[in-house]
Amino acid sequence: MIVDRFDERPEEQVTNYGSTGTTIRWLINRDNGARTFAMRRFVVQPGGEIPLHGHEEDHEIYILSGEGIAFTSNKEVPIKADMFLYVPPNEEHGYRNTGETPLVFICVIPLLD
Repeated sequence: MIVDRFDERPEEQVTNYGSTGTTIRWLINRDNGARTFAMRRFVVQPGGEIPLHGHEEDHEIYILSGEGIAFTSNKEVPIKADMFLYVPPNEEHGYRNTGETPLVFICVIPLLD
């Protein structure tokens, strides 16, 4: 068993897809023994965004705090603390912080080969 604090993991700037004002911490992944899933913690600062993009892995997301918009190519949905999202494989998606405090969420993805 591994027990740790999120702030013990390195924080990295997210620049993929033209993202702005966003950091990630890989909480659980292959580096600490996970074989099936990875857990990541994202922080999107006010005005920050992860633009529209897609992947072959599905995403399971739980919003910890803040508010924003999750969007696809044809839909926008308001999101806030205690909401969850499921993003199917290959569905283009993005996130934007529309609030005045950081948008913080956990994202679990399968570890693909």
